[in-house]
Amino acid sequence: MFEEAIALFNSGDYYACHDTLEAIWNDAWQSDRAFYQGILQIAVGLYHLKGQNWHGATILLGEGTSRLPIYLPDYQSIDVERLLEDSLHILHQVQSAGKEGIAEIWQNIERGDLKIPQLYRVGIEQPMGDES
Repeated sequence: MFEEAIALFNSGDYYACHDTLEAIWNDAWQSDRAFYQGILQIAVGLYHLKGQNWHGATILLGEGTSRLPIYLPDYQSIDVERLLEDSLHILHQVQSAGKEGIAEIWQNIERGDLKIPQLYRVGIEQPMGDES
């Protein structure tokens, strides 16, 4: 089920990713819950960013990134350091742009001028689900 959530995250289907991760989070060991919740909140933050909801993007990206540092540098074969770095970069871009600039942030992502966070396995350069 986690592999499915990863594929959904990396394909940009953040709403479905949220639902899948929420099911995992509900049944997870206490020590794993913040890990899943952090990824889930980053996914929801990206969902809000895509929908140009500045407040939602800022809050959820902030909450998600605040949960992951205890899992650095990697956890469950996920490169948490890379996810955290990329997510914090997006968060700072969103914060700097403000409500007026939120549409431009997503346009920059779509043009490839700004990197969208992806989930990577430790030591592998392609996002998970893209190991072709």
